Amino acid sequence: MVRKAMLALGAIPVVIALLISVPLLTKNEIPISAANSFDKLDIEYTKHQLRTVEYGVTERTGAEKTEILLIKNDGELKYSVTELGYLQPDIRSQLDEKKLNKIKALIKETGFMEIPVDSFPILEDVKEFQKSNVKITLNGRNQEIHWPEQNATSGFIPPIITMVETELDAIISDIRE
Repeated sequence: MVRKAMLALGAIPVVIALLISVPLLTKNEIPISAANSFDKLDIEYTKHQLRTVEYGVTERTGAEKTEILLIKNDGELKYSVTELGYLQPDIRSQLDEKKLNKIKALIKETGFMEIPVDSFPILEDVKEFQKSNVKITLNGRNQEIHWPEQNATSGFIPPIITMVETELDAIISDIRE
């Protein structure tokens, strides 16, 4: 009888630990609490739609369209587009605090600032592709990463890079609407 009581008492902390840890482990969002008001974050995100054109023996790769998104620490947005060599008027907006904190937390808590900067070689037969660049300054530390779309390279692009790209593309979509 005493043994069953001891087992029951010993099982209580295990059950409580499971009740606490299971929701934390199965949650796939980054906690917004990771970002605080003292963090200083500036983001410059650039997307180039590139095309390789052959001129006899030589070839040249040029941008058909370039999009630049600048996000300042206070949430100020500036979106610029250059298409076929013509600069279109800038769009200025303000990012709400919830989205800004989400991006801060995503960059700060996932180890994005620690990603080694590798080059991603472009496959020989690819003539049109998108190449992206993000330059992030978080609390005085800089990280700049360039990457092509996944089907244009044989290299592995880390999922955290595509997560940040998806969030920034969503902001661009919201601005254009």
